[in-house]
Amino acid sequence: MKKMINNPDNIVDEMLRGMVLAHPEYVKRVEDCDVLVRAGGSQGKVVLISGGGSGHEPAHGGFVGKGMLDAAVAGAMFTSPTPDQVYEAIKAADGGKGALLVIKNYTGDVMNFEMAAEMAADEGITVEKVVVNDDVAVENSTWTTGRRGIAGTIFVHKCAGACAEEGKDLAQVKAVAEKVIANVRSMGMALAPCTVPSAGKPSFELPEDEVEIGMGIHGEPGTHREKIRSVEDTTAHLLGKILEEGIYNEGDEVAVLVNGLGATPLQELYLANLTVSKILEDKNIKIAKTYVGNYMTSIDMAGYSVTLLKLDEELKKYLNASADTPAFVQV
Repeated sequence: MKKMINNPDNIVDEMLRGMVLAHPEYVKRVEDCDVLVRAGGSQGKVVLISGGGSGHEPAHGGFVGKGMLDAAVAGAMFTSPTPDQVYEAIKAADGGKGALLVIKNYTGDVMNFEMAAEMAADEGITVEKVVVNDDVAVENSTWTTGRRGIAGTIFVHKCAGACAEEGKDLAQVKAVAEKVIANVRSMGMALAPCTVPSAGKPSFELPEDEVEIGMGIHGEPGTHREKIRSVEDTTAHLLGKILEEGIYNEGDEVAVLVNGLGATPLQELYLANLTVSKILEDKNIKIAKTYVGNYMTSIDMAGYSVTLLKLDEELKKYLNASADTPAFVQV
């Protein structure tokens, strides 16, 4: 294992300390807890709280700021945050208007966030939750019942965050989040596995001439392995599975996210985006906005995912709204 680290047991703590030092204008850390909240607080608005195991940077702490999240909970590497951690995030971020928990569909995350919501309710804080399940690859996986939550979560953060920033109430913010979840789909692939520092070895093995199609962001198995093909062929397969969902039709407007998993060069992500653009143009599906880069990674995994979000006027407005966070700035 080759990594620029100190002690594997201290990575999350040191990462959060380094992040706060780099971005003090955006985030501060909750004392004695692996939670980041907005540096200036979130009074008078509905707050959005998300999180999960570390290793997906810039998710989730990189999206704490105006127009997106109010708090992010960092579990251990690829490990769900504890209910106590999530509870502390809710308390620290609470602005008096209630909280929406954005949860990716992994069994531990769902259970622990729900327990934290109950703890917060006992303290008089109104909490609602949504569960993101955008991955079309597999119905059930190593850590989930139902579809996994992957990079489409970023669009939930963006649109629901903009709605909350506008001053909407908790029910309205939740409704926007649920609309995004109903209209967002993703699928990914891996060229090479990631290495969890505490394990010291790759999370799975792939022959040099093979790729894994449809794998999860923790290295969970996908739909199949195949010989490596061109980025055009591979992207066409991923996008084809997304379009098979039947919710994207001729004349629709969509947002596109081509998301790197940590070790894929940006030039390759742009090649994938070229194919996405060509296919959607051929199907007369208009692209309103495109994002290319590392948003929801898997430590040092080589690979990428493709996400489509079907837009109506409301979602288009919130997608285009300004945001200012360490990892996402939009004017």
